[in-house]
Amino acid sequence: MGLFDRLKSGLGKTRGGFSGRIGGLLTGRRIDEDLFDELEEALIEADLGIGTSMDLMERLRERVTTEKIKDGERLREALEEEIRAILERGQLPLTLTKGTLKVILVTGVNGVGKTTTIGKMAAKYKEEGYKVILCAGDTFRAAAAEQLSMWAERAGVDIIKHGEGADPGAVVFDGIRAAVSRKADVLLVDTAGRLQNKNNLMAELRKINKIIDRELPDQPKESLLVLDASTGQNAISQAHSFGEIVDLSGIILTKIDGTAKGGIIVGIIDEMNLPVYYIGVGENVDDLQDFDAANFAAALFDTEEETKED
Repeated sequence: MGLFDRLKSGLGKTRGGFSGRIGGLLTGRRIDEDLFDELEEALIEADLGIGTSMDLMERLRERVTTEKIKDGERLREALEEEIRAILERGQLPLTLTKGTLKVILVTGVNGVGKTTTIGKMAAKYKEEGYKVILCAGDTFRAAAAEQLSMWAERAGVDIIKHGEGADPGAVVFDGIRAAVSRKADVLLVDTAGRLQNKNNLMAELRKINKIIDRELPDQPKESLLVLDASTGQNAISQAHSFGEIVDLSGIILTKIDGTAKGGIIVGIIDEMNLPVYYIGVGENVDDLQDFDAANFAAALFDTEEETKED
């Protein structure tokens, strides 16, 4: 399957719960407050987020008045337009430049697919012609470095790691030195995900960032947060919590294919005001896709407005 077909297939559960219910609510309905209440409840249950759902309802009420919308079908179109507008705010490509080292710090709680995502990113960048080095900065979780080593071997890239329990700052320092000496374009840094121990995690990430800034003061850096779409509203809570610890620059949303809660991407973009760089729509390496707002909306609403096939 091409990229769009894989995306559409991955969003099947979300589309079934979202588009199906919204369409059922609006078909043949008179527009009144009861309909708005039911629609807001449907959006919340589709995991768009409470704040985002309420804001969408306010915008729809305004459009009903200003555009004199009378029927449910036109209201559905207006809702789709508003959701597309939010998705478009979240589209921004992650740029790399050959010959210029960029450090990409990847955070996220344990279990969201962080290490696997880093491995897929490494494979993607290597295939695109960039020199990539992985850095096993999660020295707390048992076997984290070994798992990342497997991905490094699979992607054909170097990895810098120390033993379990080592100082993450020391690993990152060695990773930076290796990336500079080997003229790498990308240094992908895995980090621990112990959000339940926020003070320790904050100190650890602060130290890592200080080392990066000291060793590479003029080099570009990204701080990305990996979120699991299947956690629904909890993903937004995680984003807010990590946003208090790290100066986030973007989001990666994984496991969209296994859940009906893919609509959470709308709430994440709306509440966090951050770009979504990548989405995971399957287990294969090439199932980590660049986020394309138009394609995502087309797959979500089951239209044929794809912008690119591959």
